[in-house]
Amino acid sequence: MTPPLPPQKSFGLSFEFFPPRSADMEGQLWDAVLDLGAWNPDFVSVTYGAGGSTKAPTLSVVRRLIRETALPTAAHLTCVDASREETRSVVDEFRAAGVRRIVALRGDPASGVGTEYRPHADGYANAAELVAGLREIGNFDISVSAYPEKHPESADLAFDIEMLKRKADAGAARALTQFFFDNDVYERYLEKVRTAGIDMPIVPGIMPIQNLTQLKRFAGRCGASVPSFLDRRFEGYDERPEDRAKVAADVAAEQIDDLLNRGVTDFHIYTMNRSGLVNQVLEQLGRARRAQADAAA
Repeated sequence: MTPPLPPQKSFGLSFEFFPPRSADMEGQLWDAVLDLGAWNPDFVSVTYGAGGSTKAPTLSVVRRLIRETALPTAAHLTCVDASREETRSVVDEFRAAGVRRIVALRGDPASGVGTEYRPHADGYANAAELVAGLREIGNFDISVSAYPEKHPESADLAFDIEMLKRKADAGAARALTQFFFDNDVYERYLEKVRTAGIDMPIVPGIMPIQNLTQLKRFAGRCGASVPSFLDRRFEGYDERPEDRAKVAADVAAEQIDDLLNRGVTDFHIYTMNRSGLVNQVLEQLGRARRAQADAAA
């Protein structure tokens, strides 16, 4: 006898993918897209490397998503090492491909995270200027970034929130946050954001943990903290991949469930171009896949 499905929970959902760097990774990406598309996301996004280093692969993935799927697709765009004319050219290519959603980011320096950012002399100095430029170019749905633990280059959180306000005032529709694991940190950040007069949605970025050691290295570069309780949750599972995946799914599902109980209605999931763990998380939350929703209808 088939066990009953958990109660269905309704919430907004988006997924982030990145351009593949090899033939094997390309197969993994499209397997993930096909699989995760059944969760009916509000949109999916494709990242864009520093200095436009993945412009061609990003455009290729975006074109295929728009051509071969029904998934609303957002292209990431940065302004690192690019003049306004060069940025406009990229935007024109995106628009010709059918892109109507853009995730507008300043981007990391092409010389690497942690090195000094130097705006292009003829380019956009920051993401707020980029958003304003996109508004002049066309009627795009624009998402931006937000940092509950502040951007690693910001002097303090107040400066960071002021930049977020500039992005909102320039015309951003929503902010997608850097991943975090302490929901109290997000809630305190949201209170400060609202106090600053920013009323656009601040969508939590959720990172299901594929590998805790790798995550710690990545988090260290982008200024996100990894609470000690995660070490305790994953302790003893290094040689037990199936059990480790179950713990990872539990951690992400519990985080989302707690945020739902705090009134959050939308989530942005960093998929790492893999569907298995994301599927486990959403199944635990009782969200209906397309086949289930169609059957219920």
